[in-house]
Amino acid sequence: MPLLRDLAGLARLRDFRRLLTVRVLSQASDGVFQAALATYVVFSPEKQASPAAVASAMAVLLLPYSFLGPFAGVFLDRWRRRQTLLYCNLLRAALACGTAALLAARAPDWLFYASALVVTGVNRFVLAGLSASLPRVVDGDRLVTANSVSPTAGTVAATTGAGAAFVVHLLLGGGAGSDAVVVLVSAALYLGAALATSRMAVGLLGPDPDRVLPHLGTALASTARGLAAGARHLVERRRAACGLAAMATMRFAYGALTVMVLMLCRYAWGPGGAALLGAAVAVSGAGFFLSALVTPWGAGRFGTAGWITVCAAAAAVLVPVPVLSFEPLPVLAAAFVLGAATQGAKIATDTIVQTTVDDEYRGRVFSLYDVLFNVAFVGAAAVASLVLPADGRSAGLVVGVALLHGAVSLAAARFPADPADR
Repeated sequence: MPLLRDLAGLARLRDFRRLLTVRVLSQASDGVFQAALATYVVFSPEKQASPAAVASAMAVLLLPYSFLGPFAGVFLDRWRRRQTLLYCNLLRAALACGTAALLAARAPDWLFYASALVVTGVNRFVLAGLSASLPRVVDGDRLVTANSVSPTAGTVAATTGAGAAFVVHLLLGGGAGSDAVVVLVSAALYLGAALATSRMAVGLLGPDPDRVLPHLGTALASTARGLAAGARHLVERRRAACGLAAMATMRFAYGALTVMVLMLCRYAWGPGGAALLGAAVAVSGAGFFLSALVTPWGAGRFGTAGWITVCAAAAAVLVPVPVLSFEPLPVLAAAFVLGAATQGAKIATDTIVQTTVDDEYRGRVFSLYDVLFNVAFVGAAAVASLVLPADGRSAGLVVGVALLHGAVSLAAARFPADPADR
């Protein structure tokens, strides 16, 4: 099979294997660190976790990633990417050790969040650097396959890291000391990623030193103007704009229910709440995986907008009833459905953007998409913090999320035909 041949060919590329190792270790570290942040905020016995605290943690995790993303490339085109990956992972290892010390010393929350904010901000340079470096270690014929393998391996590594962090937290009995140990595990993995990076030649990942680049201030201003131009182009491509609005709404709904599940795990489901949170992450990830298998057929059968209609309708109909029980097994089943529906709609939205936005604007539009995607999630956490009671049981929030999914389903059925849609 051609795919198996391509995978076998990638496996023979030494530099690709090394870059993939850096990605896997880096994203596994991210999963461990983010799980440690979640358990500290939600499950620490000495803390009374609240929806507002969860919203703050999500802002720390996602907003730096979003707002730094469009500008990271300006620096990555100036710095040697191998050195960027090396020093950023070393910096994250040191910062993670500092974060562990803050946890163990029971430092003020603002200081802990500031440390975590820097760790997640540096993360954006690592992920962008990994993506920018891939064409330097893979030839053009295998690049599409490599672009499929690398992010998928990174996502699996992050999920596995988060799951392992929950297990370590449970084995150590919980508390700030356990969270500090988990953060130290992430520091060790960050250090491993740095060591894996050091095995590559300094100039391997580019950029070419003889490239003529504009001054930094000019480049940053140009990036900001480019994002504004991308937004104007998106307004002209109404089908793509409608797709992004639908996806942002579904992401908002996903974020609101995520905060609800966190509160249920903390207060309503007893001492096994941390294990149930890990199970919720796993089953939602299984839903993501199922959508990757089913969406090509669904989009081919119903069209991309039609598939968004189907996914949103499925979430509107199948999610509320089990969630309204507020019991673990029905909520886990709903998490699977919600994960599949949200990811299926996202894949369809990605395709709409790719096929309706002109090539010269596509990168800028996807940068805006990334910001919108994460801001919607954080915004949902903020709204949930105002609506949810401490134990997470809110029928009104569940009904509101169902209405949002229903509205997306109706709107997607009326997406405009875009003359630029190829």
